[in-house]
Amino acid sequence: MNKTGIIFDLDGVIVDTAKYHFLAWKHLADDLGFEFTEAHNELLKGVSRVRSLEILLDIGKMKLSEEKKQEILISKNEDYLSYITKMGPEEILPGVTELLDTLDGLGIQYVLGSASKNATLILKKVNLFDRFTGIVDGNSVSKAKPDPEVFLLGAKMLNLKPEKCIVFEDAIAGVEAANAANMISLGIGDKQTLHKADFNFKDLTEISPDFIKTLIKKQKL
Repeated sequence: MNKTGIIFDLDGVIVDTAKYHFLAWKHLADDLGFEFTEAHNELLKGVSRVRSLEILLDIGKMKLSEEKKQEILISKNEDYLSYITKMGPEEILPGVTELLDTLDGLGIQYVLGSASKNATLILKKVNLFDRFTGIVDGNSVSKAKPDPEVFLLGAKMLNLKPEKCIVFEDAIAGVEAANAANMISLGIGDKQTLHKADFNFKDLTEISPDFIKTLIKKQKL
């Protein structure tokens, strides 16, 4: 049994659902009568749904009652779900399938560690659900990244010590959470943004089987 495990973030690593969150938030802002841009959307990355709404309302300089906020959150999520229920395997990001094949060949187990409450649904839609040993998602945690809770639960699921786990992340908060958990962090995306990661790659297509084998050998030491 291999004594190394992998924890994958979902959005921006396995699939790109950020575009659907953007469309749903933009639709909401349009309904409320103000502009919401892709630049604004960057402020919501890796942030909880409730906090995202607060940021959105700050952008629009609006104040709403708690009752209205809850109503809006339900509406936004229904809008978002209407997009992700149409997802299919073609939405898997480049390099994902090849990397999972490499890990399977090496006998390395992997779990998902995501803030999304829809992670199970998304993995099922893209036909990847059965490949993961387990899922830690927004329904399993009480603290959002950069708190390491999601990854520490992932390590427990893999039955491994945190330092024997490798995390793939595309968000600053996620990299910080992995580092706080004492795990190896791989930043997927802009190197300058994710400079706190132990290793950086533009996307998963840049990660060779040899790199994975070398990293796992180091983990065994």
